[in-house]
Amino acid sequence: MDQVLDAAVEVFRERGYNATSVADLRTAMGLTSGSLYKAFGDKRAIYMAALDRYIDSRDESITRQLSKAHTGREKVLAVLRSYAEVSHDEEGRRGCMVLSGLTDVDTFDAAVARRLHEALAHVEQRFHDFISMGIRDGSLPDRLDAQASARYLLCVVEGLRALGKHGAQASEIEAVVNRAMRALH
Repeated sequence: MDQVLDAAVEVFRERGYNATSVADLRTAMGLTSGSLYKAFGDKRAIYMAALDRYIDSRDESITRQLSKAHTGREKVLAVLRSYAEVSHDEEGRRGCMVLSGLTDVDTFDAAVARRLHEALAHVEQRFHDFISMGIRDGSLPDRLDAQASARYLLCVVEGLRALGKHGAQASEIEAVVNRAMRALH
């Protein structure tokens, strides 16, 4: 099931929800129409399962990178670098399911909108927690407003994903990450 959903994730990342047909999904997922409908029901259900898979996979990747970080500042940087890694070259051009979903699906489906907003809130909360940790452990200045800084960093990482979709190079993405870290001093 993971391989099937990973294939659906790639199609949705590249094309978005509205531009993806059931035939596109069937081909990518290697399923017959009958198997696809039996397993998922419809395109929306495939999208929701793929979205959950995508969010969980990204979260696992970030969690692995966080294991090497000890201070709040290091954890903020680890999250930024995790987003940077997937925001350039071919991987970046594939796009972000959350970002594309916000503009492609969010407006007409309340359940999808809720899931997308939860994903963003999770990222923002993670930044808030790490900034607060950095203030406590002295790795970030105590004058920082943790909430405003977390919202700023959420905008930065989603902006990285948008830049990646439009072909940003690794050096451009790294420059944004470096600038974001300087903004926290």
